[in-house]
Amino acid sequence: GALAVALGRIRARLMREGLFDEELKRPIPQFPRRVGIVTSPTGAAVHDILTVLDRRARSVDVVIVPTLVQGERAAEQIADAIRLANEFCEGCLEEQRIDVLIVGRGGGSAEDLWAFNEERVARAIRASKIPVISAVGHEVDFTIADLAADLRAATPSAAAEIVAQSEAEVGRRIGQLTGDLERGVEYLMLAAHADLQALEM
Repeated sequence: GALAVALGRIRARLMREGLFDEELKRPIPQFPRRVGIVTSPTGAAVHDILTVLDRRARSVDVVIVPTLVQGERAAEQIADAIRLANEFCEGCLEEQRIDVLIVGRGGGSAEDLWAFNEERVARAIRASKIPVISAVGHEVDFTIADLAADLRAATPSAAAEIVAQSEAEVGRRIGQLTGDLERGVEYLMLAAHADLQALEM
């Protein structure tokens, strides 16, 4: 009822401003070295993200930027956390730079997720110089933050898999190339051996 009406108004206003335009979307780094996670430090989302990254991308450093994810002050804190991550990067060394932000939380009711529908969060995401992946709730949940972000992940775990995907692919490719190289060397050795035998005859 009232939440749906409020959501429609916010979405329409920001859409008119062009806040969701595709040309504003920044590419997600292919090989992020450091990932910032804007979420509750005690929630299920951070656990899910860390579990996936530990399994699939151990070379990636993680910075948790803690915030409330529901309640009256949640939207303000989420927006502040996004700004804080950007301010940190402005004065940090290159190796300390956060390459991508995952902003989100685990599932819940429409009321629980409402902070991610607030205008201040959408504006903070768009103002971020760090590319943002939104990861709010479950696959069926859709928020204003998803529209404002550079990329939407269906769940927090899916966001971690996006971040880890390139590393896993590189690992597979290296394995394939190593196998090809080993087979090539074996072929050359066999050919050289055959040539040697031919010379001895």
